[in-house]
Amino acid sequence: MRLAVPAALLLVSLLALPARAALDAKAEGRAAVALFYAGELDSLYARFAPSMASAMSLEQLRDFRAGIEMQLGPEAQVYREDVAPADSVQVYLRRARFERGQGIVDVAVGFDAAARITGLLLRPAAVAFPSDYLDYVPKTRLHLPVAGEWFVAWGGRTLEENYHASTRDQRFALDLLVMDGDATHVDDGAHNSDYFAYGRPVLAPAAGTVVAAVDSVPENAPGQMDGASPLGNHVVIDHGNGEFSFLAHLQPRSLRVAPGDRVEPGDTLGLCGNSGHSSEPHLHYHLQNSPRFGDGDGLPAPFLAYSADGRPVDRGEPVRGQLIAARD
Repeated sequence: MRLAVPAALLLVSLLALPARAALDAKAEGRAAVALFYAGELDSLYARFAPSMASAMSLEQLRDFRAGIEMQLGPEAQVYREDVAPADSVQVYLRRARFERGQGIVDVAVGFDAAARITGLLLRPAAVAFPSDYLDYVPKTRLHLPVAGEWFVAWGGRTLEENYHASTRDQRFALDLLVMDGDATHVDDGAHNSDYFAYGRPVLAPAAGTVVAAVDSVPENAPGQMDGASPLGNHVVIDHGNGEFSFLAHLQPRSLRVAPGDRVEPGDTLGLCGNSGHSSEPHLHYHLQNSPRFGDGDGLPAPFLAYSADGRPVDRGEPVRGQLIAARD
């Protein structure tokens, strides 16, 4: 299924971490979608932020609405709703089926802090990558690459649990951050140092040889992302047997290893930061069968001897929403 979506619309690329929120983006999103479906486009357009209004005229919005109506018809069923940050906006996400569509559609509406609409998108929903490695058992004995308790922002094998699951190389990736209650930071989170994950040690998950170590990518301000350097500061470890660990978004000038160094489980590699395609300090981890980012197959990464929500796990794959910590 193809949707005629104007290029001016918001293309949502999310590293979706828990939303900070004075804005009730879910209520605002539902209201905006209701206006769009009802054809009340003057009222919808009146809510556009200046940047959105300059990118898309009311006439273009009418054409877009007519094209969606012709291709898809009315919405028939809503499967899920969610809210997530993307850059400096809050995004309302809605996954639905339409009467004339042949698949599931993602609907997204972006809002700025003043509840003005910064983007609108309807597109076919992503599907989990059909990996040949779903039953693969890695030879590397992996341990959590962090100490203390961390929250799994994204992890698992389904798209609902893990937005990475749509990609070949990051099919089984994890995003980890630190929570205190429902918050990831103190105050308004305007500075990286406000975040509980910031500066925490990032550890080698298993023995191996460092094959890549980048330490010079500047950090982002919270809410911004660097699309030109997706991994930011990072370390890649060759564990042998065609298994490579990627640990990304570290602080600049914090790495304690260099290419060619031998590491053992638990060795400190660097410090958690906010570099690369990252909107707030966190750790990205994935295992794949190639040392080249974006050019390999993601591999399952079961960890040994950890707890999930206080329950012991001898060997398992963390999933979204769990609080995990290494066990002695």
